[in-house]
Amino acid sequence: MLRNILPLCLLPILVSAQYGYNTDSSPTPTGSSVKAAPSAPPDTTGQINVDVFFQGNYTFHPNNFTAPKGTNVTFYIPNSGFDHSVTQSSFASPCTHLTSADNSTVGFDSGLTSAKQFTITITDDTKPIWFHCKQVQHCGLGMVGAINAPTTGNNTFEAFMAAALAIGMNEPMEPDNGFVSGGVNAVATAPAVATAGASSSSNGGFTNIPTHVGILVLSALMAIMMM
Repeated sequence: MLRNILPLCLLPILVSAQYGYNTDSSPTPTGSSVKAAPSAPPDTTGQINVDVFFQGNYTFHPNNFTAPKGTNVTFYIPNSGFDHSVTQSSFASPCTHLTSADNSTVGFDSGLTSAKQFTITITDDTKPIWFHCKQVQHCGLGMVGAINAPTTGNNTFEAFMAAALAIGMNEPMEPDNGFVSGGVNAVATAPAVATAGASSSSNGGFTNIPTHVGILVLSALMAIMMM
């Protein structure tokens, strides 16, 4: 009977690993688990660069800026101990991937990744572009951003941030299907590419499993084999 129960006990851990989410209950990496990654370089004409998880904080830097039509915006996603994403959302639902009326995805999405650069191109600078990180709890901690957001009225970046923080720990877990091209008011045409000088933490989908969890899984499997 124990032989049948133990695999079921391990199932949540293996499912979490399969979808690339951090199985550690602590939302903040500490000590040696935080790996340095190249910072975003200075902006140039027609190019804006954004740091993701800036200085180990749940934020994009900058997280609220303007960008003319045709501007390329590149997000530098670090190897921080768990994956991050740049996922387009809406003002009404800051922590949910942007979808159309028929529930099909229309917003760009880098997918959960690390040590990568992800670029979008602004196609309409008269309308706002909202985005967030889909890693569990990150959006609810304020990891959101806006491009060309109104500076007055009800739909400002400050209101968008407040809406994300209000969701907090009630943030829904979003599925990760990898790179999604396209977008609204900005488009992504290519998946994220490796950042020079940084190594990815990706491991075929089984990412960010703490060492003690790995030991527990291995020990349990060995116990099953010895029965």
